[in-house]
Amino acid sequence: MLTKDKQISKAVIKRLPRYRRYLRELQKKGIEKISSKDLSKLIGYTASQIRQDLNNFGGFGQQGYGYSVNNLHDEIGGILGLDREYKMVIVGYGRLGQAIASYISRNEPQFHIVGIFDVKQIIQDVQFKDAQIMTCGSLYNFVRNEGVEIAVITVPSEKAQIVADTVVDAGIKGIWNLTAVDLELPEDIAVENVHMSDSLHALAYYMHELDEEA
Repeated sequence: MLTKDKQISKAVIKRLPRYRRYLRELQKKGIEKISSKDLSKLIGYTASQIRQDLNNFGGFGQQGYGYSVNNLHDEIGGILGLDREYKMVIVGYGRLGQAIASYISRNEPQFHIVGIFDVKQIIQDVQFKDAQIMTCGSLYNFVRNEGVEIAVITVPSEKAQIVADTVVDAGIKGIWNLTAVDLELPEDIAVENVHMSDSLHALAYYMHELDEEA
């Protein structure tokens, strides 16, 4: 297995959720084992790349057998930390925040939204599952008192750093940043930046390249 002093590249970590997602689809089809060659055909990475990635964590395959779909799915989940549950809050409950909350509640059972915050005074009868919906003035105390670990930030860009500082001071350990700015955070805070404009612009580039080749 992975030793604590071994550094795994971010590129490898980025590929692990993709492996797990395809393995989940194989589980739904009742497929019990798969070779790196067949997995390569599904995912699009080379078989060598897949073996190399998984060997960073021990390999998990058997010579002449391939990979157990169930075992590999669970092992990758453990590597990603998905064998436990997390409390999270969403800060910013506009259309993006609402869409994110809906997606997480339907598709990510390990992540429990326990609080939703917005700068606006939200009417009292608005509810979302088991989450409390509050104004941002309650954010610090709620995060600290409830032991929340993850904050999803979807506020306007000019408010993002203030929100990040607040939740970090309250004890947050991870931030999923869906704003258009990069946050300045302490080194012991995990952050995943999702800049949708970057992805959209990359799509435009690929389309432009295809037009050039045509």
